Amino acid sequence: MKRNLFYLFLATMLSVAVACSEEALSDISVIKDTQREENEFDRWIISNYIIPYNIAYKYRMEDIESDMNYHLVPADYVKAKQLAKLTIHLCLGAYDEATGSRAFIAENFPKMIHIIGSSAVNNNGTEIIGQAEGGQKITLYKVNDLDLTNIVHMNTYFFHTMHHEFAHILHQKKPYSNDFKAITPGGYRKDSWNDYNDAEALKAGFITPYGSSAPDEDFVELISTYITDTPAEWNTRLIVAGATGRSYIEAKFEIVDNYLRKSWNIDLNALRDIVQYRQSTIGSLDFNF
Repeated sequence: MKRNLFYLFLATMLSVAVACSEEALSDISVIKDTQREENEFDRWIISNYIIPYNIAYKYRMEDIESDMNYHLVPADYVKAKQLAKLTIHLCLGAYDEATGSRAFIAENFPKMIHIIGSSAVNNNGTEIIGQAEGGQKITLYKVNDLDLTNIVHMNTYFFHTMHHEFAHILHQKKPYSNDFKAITPGGYRKDSWNDYNDAEALKAGFITPYGSSAPDEDFVELISTYITDTPAEWNTRLIVAGATGRSYIEAKFEIVDNYLRKSWNIDLNALRDIVQYRQSTIGSLDFNF
């Protein structure tokens, strides 16, 4: 009985196999790739980001690039175009001018700039304004609030972050002197840095409260703040810092300045002047492309 059942099963399988073999297989795949029609802005990105710098500028919302732990919205198309132009004008192009070549950015800058329209807000109410991943990707939030007439806001949410994260890449490739960490060794506060207000941080020898979180953050905050501050804004910080805080900040800044000159052949004062001039010419930019 068992043998008869086995033969019946085998016969059935053979008949199925024959039936299947008689059906012609389609050469059209049922798996469809996501197709997007390339627009004028996409072509502009290829010409101005990918070809000269090998940097991707991602302005569309993509699950694979976004943090699904937050409620996020895509970047507005017009704002995305504006930020793309500003990023070249105020960041990438500024380094090109300071170094005399696009090679510095092409070799060292993160390979992706990813933008999000809204904020990333934590459960404790704190707001993430930018993130970097392994020196390869920078994510910028709150792009839909971009205001072309407010350079302070733009620096706070976009360009300070870009310079900050880029400076991390530079010191990771070429370490700075340990003398920097010895200037305020007992002042770093790690997770409690946000207990400082601006004035308290300055008096303790840190250019920003976040700079007090760790030596590496202190180092890059000095660079990014100096570049985006006007000379008057920087001097005001030093005045608020008082004699002790100012002496710490100036000692750190000397190490930062020497580091960029010797390790990367970048004159920090010249870079700041370039950025400041470019900030003053935003009104002449053409965003219609």
